[in-house]
Amino acid sequence: MDGIRIDRWLWATRFYKTRSLATDACKRKLIRINNTPLKPSREIKVGEVIEIKRGPLKRTIKMTALLMKRVSATKAQECYEDLTPPDEYESAKREAKRPRPRPVGSSSKGRPSKKQRRDLEEFLFNEGSNS
Repeated sequence: MDGIRIDRWLWATRFYKTRSLATDACKRKLIRINNTPLKPSREIKVGEVIEIKRGPLKRTIKMTALLMKRVSATKAQECYEDLTPPDEYESAKREAKRPRPRPVGSSSKGRPSKKQRRDLEEFLFNEGSNS
């Protein structure tokens, strides 16, 4: 066999937990070769360089062996060479630790009080009766 589907190889090398997650990543254009998004059915060959984007981290992987079935993590690591620069890992780690702004209106403090419910009901249901 000359090549293997990209979604199957990503699953077999344990980049994704399920094959459907690998397929979804391809459909969402998170998997690229030469800056070109791949379809899940695209066959890849040994020696191709693949870019995988997961969260803030953009990994660069060189395929060194074909895998037809899912294998252990140690055997899976032998089937690719990680070309990602170390500073990419550090910047992704910093990005993950950076505090995120809270969305506006998400200050949920439980359910509304009785007065707040009355005010809300009055606003919603008695709006049209003030004519």
